[in-house]
Amino acid sequence: MNRERSYTWGDPLELATAAQRLSGRDFLARIGSGELPEPPFGATTGIVAVEIGDGNVVFQLRPAEWHYNPIGSVHGGILSTLADTALGCAIHTKLPAGTGYTSLDLTIKFTRAATLDSGLLTCVGQVTSIGRRVGTAEARITDSADRVVAHAVTTCLIMPGSS
Repeated sequence: MNRERSYTWGDPLELATAAQRLSGRDFLARIGSGELPEPPFGATTGIVAVEIGDGNVVFQLRPAEWHYNPIGSVHGGILSTLADTALGCAIHTKLPAGTGYTSLDLTIKFTRAATLDSGLLTCVGQVTSIGRRVGTAEARITDSADRVVAHAVTTCLIMPGSS
C-alpha cells in the first residue's frame, strides 16, 4: 500500500534577506524561535534546530519511513544532510551580518544503521577552527540510546559581504 505525505514551507527569499542584516547566530536563533520561517529543506527533511550556541549547534531528526533507502534504513544522504546542516550552521554562528559561507568538503563516516527504532537522532556540530576565509567543524550524530550513528568533518569557505 502506498503512503502519502504533504507539507508546506515559507518564502526562502525572506530568509536570504534576513541573512544579510543579521549575524549568523542571531539569524539562526530567529529561525529557531519561529520569528523567521523554517528553511524549505527543514520542512522537506524534518531536520530541526534545537540549540544555537557560539560555535556550536544541535539539530535533531526523527527517522520516518520516507527517509528510508531501498534496504530499510535511513538513507545516507539524509544523515549527510543532517551532519552538513549542523556543520555549516556551527560555522555560521561565528559569522557577522552579511557574511556567507559554503561547504568546500564534507567527510562522513557511518558507524551504524539508523531506523525508526533508533528514535530521535541528535547531531551536535562544533567549530574546530575559524579564520578570515576558511572554517572547519566537526559533528556527531547519535541515536536515542546515545550510540554514534555517524561522525563528520567539513571545511567551509567564508565569503565576506556575500550572503
